[in-house]
Amino acid sequence: MEFRPTLYILLHSLLVFQLLSASRAREIAKDCDNMHGVLKIQVKEQSTTSPTEPLNTQLNIFFTPKDLKIGKIMPLFFALKDPSTSPHLLPKEEADSIPFSSSNLPYLLEFFSFSKNSPQAKAMEDTFFHCEISAMNGESKFCATSLESMLDWTREIFGFNTKLDVYTTNFIKKSPVTLQNYTILQKPKEILVPKLVACHSLPYPYAVFYCHMQKGENKLFKILLVGENGDRIEAAAICHMDTKEWNHDHVAFRVLKVQPGSSPVCHFFPVDNLVWVPSSSM
Repeated sequence: MEFRPTLYILLHSLLVFQLLSASRAREIAKDCDNMHGVLKIQVKEQSTTSPTEPLNTQLNIFFTPKDLKIGKIMPLFFALKDPSTSPHLLPKEEADSIPFSSSNLPYLLEFFSFSKNSPQAKAMEDTFFHCEISAMNGESKFCATSLESMLDWTREIFGFNTKLDVYTTNFIKKSPVTLQNYTILQKPKEILVPKLVACHSLPYPYAVFYCHMQKGENKLFKILLVGENGDRIEAAAICHMDTKEWNHDHVAFRVLKVQPGSSPVCHFFPVDNLVWVPSSSM
């Protein structure tokens, strides 16, 4: 089965734009009730865990280039996503009318009717941390609060006249199982790109994406997987070939049992993450 760049999430977001009115900023606060639990550990490159802390099952997304072969079996976590309960993207005008910074957190908690000690408040605080922390060496980063701002920043990286393609991970056949052994069915196909922008979803009352571009060699792949129970996934994955500048406490090194600079680090993208590439490079 051929894997194609998908615009499903993009088209869904545009549909949401048509359905949302300018007066709904407070109504969407109820979506934030779905944020509590674990702050999404979906490959935010600054994420770390204590060496003594048990690894969360959601971290079963990492691998190395040596694993990219037909028949390779890996235990992988792919979360189930329900668009009806996920935070929605806002139109840029509406998103820009709402402050987005940790300095405004008290006001925002009142605006969205959350108490300062609530799980939602903690999730928002964590999101601001990821958005406001300094970029790593060689990294460009931006937190997008609307589709327009995401596209504007991506075009700044690639060039304003660049046409874009977007990749993500799609369920072809999916059961309620989130963690199971998956087998690579076909030879993984590398998407040859000079550079790419990855956008990871962050928990917030409305959709916010942590977008970044890392200098150095990064390889994008599309991989067809089948689960032990028959689930089938068309997965987007990236391999960061140079990790010597990464934080020694990065959780990927614990998962893969490697050291910074000793091995490339690869990971699968969750279904609500996006990878933007120049279409001319396809």
